[in-house]
Parts: sequence; C-alpha cells; structure tokens
Amino acid sequence: MSPQTPAAMNRALSMLGGREDPRLQQAAWVARCVGRGHATPLTGDDVSALASILRRRSVPRAGLVFGAKPHTAGVWIVRSGHVELTAGSGPGRVVVQILRPGDVDGDIQLLLDMPLPYTGRALEDAEILELDSEEFERLLATHPAVARRWLSSVAERLNTSHMRILGLLGRSLTQQTAQLLLDEADGDVVELPQRTLAAMLGVRRPSLNKVLKEFEKAGLIGVRYAAIDLVDRRGLVRRVHGRA
Repeated sequence: MSPQTPAAMNRALSMLGGREDPRLQQAAWVARCVGRGHATPLTGDDVSALASILRRRSVPRAGLVFGAKPHTAGVWIVRSGHVELTAGSGPGRVVVQILRPGDVDGDIQLLLDMPLPYTGRALEDAEILELDSEEFERLLATHPAVARRWLSSVAERLNTSHMRILGLLGRSLTQQTAQLLLDEADGDVVELPQRTLAAMLGVRRPSLNKVLKEFEKAGLIGVRYAAIDLVDRRGLVRRVHGRA
C-alpha cells in the first residue's frame, strides 16, 4: 500500500486483511471516497457560477477520462454519462466503481498528493468538467464558501469510508458480506463484480461466492454478471446482526 494513503484507512485495511489482492483492495476502498449524493462538494448553483473556471470536455464511449499512469492530478466532475473506474490491466482488470452524473473524483488524491489507484473511462458518450491542480488550488483560495464545503465533504467521505471498514471488523464473513452489500447498493443494485467485493473483504473469491449462494438460496439477493440485486433488505439486515 502507498504510504501516502490516509493512515487511519491503512490501519483499518491491514486489520481487515487483503489476502486476495492488496492493491485491488486499496483501489476499491479509495473509490468509496468519490463525492456523490449529499457528500458532493459542489451544488448545481456552484457549477453554474464556476462555469468560467471549470473546463468542459466531451469524452466518447470507451474514451479515457483520466488515467492512473502516467500520474494524473486533477479534479473531475461527471456532468452527463457514466464513468467506469477500473484497477489493473488485462486479465487482472476489475471494476471498482461507477461514477454517475454529479459525482466528483480526484480531489482527495490531489489534496493528499496520492497517485490515482484506478483509471476512468466513459461507458457512453460523457461530458466531464475538470480542474487541474493549479485551478483547483485557486478555486479554494478565491471562493471561501466553496472551500469550506469542499473540505467538509472530503472529511465526511474519508470518515465514512474509515468507519465502514471498521464496522466490518470482528464479524463473521456472512455478517461482513451482508453489511457490504447494504452499504454498496445504489438503490437495490450493487454494480460491482465479485472479485472487487472479495478484495474489499480481504478474502478469496470462492469464500465470498459461497456466502452469496447462501444468500441467493434464501431469497435475499439475485446474482448476475458484475452485479447483485438486493431482493430482501430486511433479511440482509438480520444477517448483519447474526440472525437468520
């Protein structure tokens, strides 16, 4: 793991494990820190007000939005379309997150001087708003209200990810898996492959697959390619608390 990763998250990950692929585990948990929903640092009004600062870029389907290598420093906001974050290459390539309109990425790595652990590519034609490192620093220096909200957003995302990792510790794999599915669901769908989920839990894929099959047999979830549908949330909550 990179020594520049936030120390608290590093400690939690080392306690959780990472026997399958520690680099994938790190990339997957860093991807949890994407600014989305209520944690997005910029509102729609902010984006409109900052239109002269934010650079617009159209990215065609399968086009590169940003890359892990060579080192890319910047902040990216998805205006339209979806962006797939992947770690690794070739047969080892795996999806760690999907960015949707309004999501913000790259800011935490920029503030902490961390390399991006994943690559972003457009799943369909997308419009991206972006800031390079100098523009980002100037934005924070000249717009105090935005800077305060942005730093609060970063703190909230790091703390949420840290607490989610700690919340998995000391539980059985069944409990951990149920909690992770509930946490990662967008609506009632977890759009992550089993390899990513296994790496996040620090276990081998066959061990996770056994638990998922038990959940599916119990009618709690539906498993399909690179996604899991949550069928019975209450049942998953009961599994989190060790109840069948």
